[in-house]
Amino acid sequence: MMQRLLAVCLLLCAPLLVSAAALEELKLLNEQPVSGVSGGNLSGLAWCEGALWAVSDRDDQQLYRLESDQTQWQATAEAFVAPPAPDVRLPWGLRMRSWVAGLVRGGELDFEGISCDAAGNRYLVSEAHAAVLQLPVIGEPNWLNLPQGLVRQARASGMLLHSNALLEGIAVDPAGERLYLAAEQRRRGLLVVHKQRSIWRCTGGCVLFSEAGTEPSPAQLGTEEQPRDFSGLAFHNEKLFTLERQAHRICRRNLSNAEVERCWSFAAEALMPERRYPPAYGMAEALWVDQDGAWIGVDNGRFSRADGESRPIIWRFAAPQGGWSGKP
Repeated sequence: MMQRLLAVCLLLCAPLLVSAAALEELKLLNEQPVSGVSGGNLSGLAWCEGALWAVSDRDDQQLYRLESDQTQWQATAEAFVAPPAPDVRLPWGLRMRSWVAGLVRGGELDFEGISCDAAGNRYLVSEAHAAVLQLPVIGEPNWLNLPQGLVRQARASGMLLHSNALLEGIAVDPAGERLYLAAEQRRRGLLVVHKQRSIWRCTGGCVLFSEAGTEPSPAQLGTEEQPRDFSGLAFHNEKLFTLERQAHRICRRNLSNAEVERCWSFAAEALMPERRYPPAYGMAEALWVDQDGAWIGVDNGRFSRADGESRPIIWRFAAPQGGWSGKP
């Protein structure tokens, strides 16, 4: 009986232990500002077909190919025309608030993430519509016909209930057969659908994981309690990697249940005095992970850093010692 109680305690306390433990700090290799992205709004990154691509939540009809001269990334827009977004049966109030926000700030579709498969197909997640737009290598853009149970199950688990806190990240496996989505906060969570004979299904349920609650911010931000969140998602080597904006960390998670296996911090570099922004919350929104490291993109919006830089920033961090699959 005592062993069972101890096992239950460890399971329940695991997220707290991850938060409290001193995490390995990732090493920053370089940072470069991005020129040419509308209004500083860089909300997603993906390495596709030999190039780094970005998406902005203010642009409904273009994404950006990025090229670096070692001092900055220059964005070149690639235009597309998205067909009308599908009705996934979000409540009328949520849809109206998203529609009004799109009118005011631009970006009615509110693209918050980008991913791609090995064939070069790209996938954009729309927060406002809780939907995924595919930009295929051949053919016209199309919205994936995701199962109706996806949104219903997410909402039943406490996710996708609040305006501007819907889907914030997307990751696709190289074969293009497993699609993962991250719900941002209040509750945050991870969803999955599988492609079977060209049909997307909830195999064994769409919800991998969900949780509510708060946790302390890094000491540089005053350790004030903030809602747990996800702001980016990546798939690498049969693992999920979550960008946890307010905690300033990347966590590796198991594919079957999204359980945390290990986390790494980027707070030491991101919160250097010259890199600080006026808001006391995290602003990293884009993540891509590969064998050699991680790309993290900062959506600074209208804010400038302490050093005066007003463009979005992309950080390149080295993979941790022992690689992303290493144990603590």
